[in-house]
Amino acid sequence: MMGRTVELNSAVCRIVSLVPSQTELLVDLGLKEKLVGITKFCIHPKELRSEVTSIGGPKKLNIKKILAQNPDLVIANKEENLQAEIEELAKHVPVWISDVYTLEDSLEMIRLIGEITQTLNVANEMCRGIQDAFDKLSTKKFINNKVVYLIWKDPFMAVGPNTFIDDMLMKIGLFNNVKTERYPELKTQELNPDYVFLSSEPYPFSEKHFDEVQQFFPHSKLILVDGEFFTWYGSRMLKAPAYFMNLMDEL
Repeated sequence: MMGRTVELNSAVCRIVSLVPSQTELLVDLGLKEKLVGITKFCIHPKELRSEVTSIGGPKKLNIKKILAQNPDLVIANKEENLQAEIEELAKHVPVWISDVYTLEDSLEMIRLIGEITQTLNVANEMCRGIQDAFDKLSTKKFINNKVVYLIWKDPFMAVGPNTFIDDMLMKIGLFNNVKTERYPELKTQELNPDYVFLSSEPYPFSEKHFDEVQQFFPHSKLILVDGEFFTWYGSRMLKAPAYFMNLMDEL
C-alpha cells in the first residue's frame, strides 16, 4: 500500500505483526499458528499474549527480538510504526506496510494481506461481510450533527480530517467539527459541537472526566465510545456497524 515491492521466496510460515488491529485480522484469517511475534498492545484475542512472543510496542520495537523469531514476513503500518525502525527491519526481513485512512482502504488492506498470506478466499468473504454491514447503516438521523472526537487530555487533543476515525464518523452520518490538523490540540472553547465523543483509547476516558470536559464544551452532549470500533481497521470492522447502530440509539 506504500508502493513498495515485497519479495517472498516461499509461502509465509512465520509472521510478526506490529499492529494490534492487524494481529486480530491475521487470527481471523486463520493464521494464528503462524504468528511468532506481536506487540504488547495486541490484546485480541486475549489469550494470544500468553502464547506468542511480545516484541515491544508499535513505536518501540525490540528489533533483535523480532529477528530472533526468524520471521519470513513482518506486517506493519505507516502511521502506527516508526519509519526508522521499519527501515532497519526491512534490511533483514520482508516488511509489508499498510496505509489506511478510510473504510475502502481497510478493505483493500484485508484483501492484500489475504493475498500475501494465501488466505484470499477468507479475506474476500470478510470484506463482503464488512461492506454489507456498513451498507445497512442508516445515517439520516444525524445529518448535519457536529461531533468532536477526543483522544487525549492535558491537553485535550481531537481527531481531524484525513484519518480513519474521521471516515468512521462520516459513515455514521456525523460531521466532524475539527477541520484543521489530523490530531490537533484544542486550545480554545471556540468549537460548539452537538456531541463530544470521549474515546477509550489511546487515553482511557471515563465518566470521571465528564465535569472537566463539560467545562470545555458546555453545550455538548458527552458520550463515552469504544475506540477500537473507530480505529481497529481489520476484522473488527465486521462488528463495528452493530456497535455504531447501538451508539446512534444513545445519541
